[in-house]
Amino acid sequence: MIVARSYTELKQKREALEGRIAFVPTMGALHEGHISLCRLAQAKGDHVVVSIFVNPTQFAPHEDLESYPRTIEADLEKLNEIGVSLVYIPSVSDIYPDDTASSIKAGIPAQGLETDFRPHFFNGVVNVVSRLFHQVRPDFAVFGEKDFQQMMVIRDMVETQNMDIEIIAAPTARDDLGLALSSRNAYLSEEELEIARMLNQIMYGVAHGILEGIDPAKACENAANMLLKCGFDDVDYVAYKPDWRRVLVAAWLGRTRLIDNCALPSNLPAL
Repeated sequence: MIVARSYTELKQKREALEGRIAFVPTMGALHEGHISLCRLAQAKGDHVVVSIFVNPTQFAPHEDLESYPRTIEADLEKLNEIGVSLVYIPSVSDIYPDDTASSIKAGIPAQGLETDFRPHFFNGVVNVVSRLFHQVRPDFAVFGEKDFQQMMVIRDMVETQNMDIEIIAAPTARDDLGLALSSRNAYLSEEELEIARMLNQIMYGVAHGILEGIDPAKACENAANMLLKCGFDDVDYVAYKPDWRRVLVAAWLGRTRLIDNCALPSNLPAL
């Protein structure tokens, strides 16, 4: 496995990779969810490139940039075990050699939901992903459906910027009790983990309720109240997006923010 710790090294090592390149951008602290993205990438490309970069432009001043888990050596071991071809670990100056400003802005899929609570976030995402795409030059890029709005924002960016990259959606990886895997789960205590595992159950309840004819707004309101009763400290949103046929949720346990989403059956009538 090749490890490139600068853009200069990446340019040299990337030339040695012949064939189709499948790319998995990450912020590190890798878990089984990330590994599942890499395995899907392996099925699509001749080589898999993984980046590890904690992107400062998608964190607000009050968010957890400094405390975000960084486990580079353990991450490299996991990626080597599954046969990743190249790992790119750039510095901030590699990604932002001049400054962090970008002419690329997040498009229509960024409206609402996450943006209502993290208005800086998706501009930061398209900023870093566009730069990584130009540096890595992949044929495919794999993103998890857990961050569904983010995936839709990136697809929109690729289309509007006429990038010749196929965006592949990977199903959300979950633990045995259905909790979506996330690096931020490491922040949760055992008691909080038990509460967190109610999130997907309540979310799926919304989907089934809508399918059975319950008003989506009422179903989402009821779910938000249930999350609070179960022990969540705050709920940013429980929402149904009919154009995506998705229920999307963001809620807080202590200082940890959890997000999740699920699809509705395709036979659900659009509103």
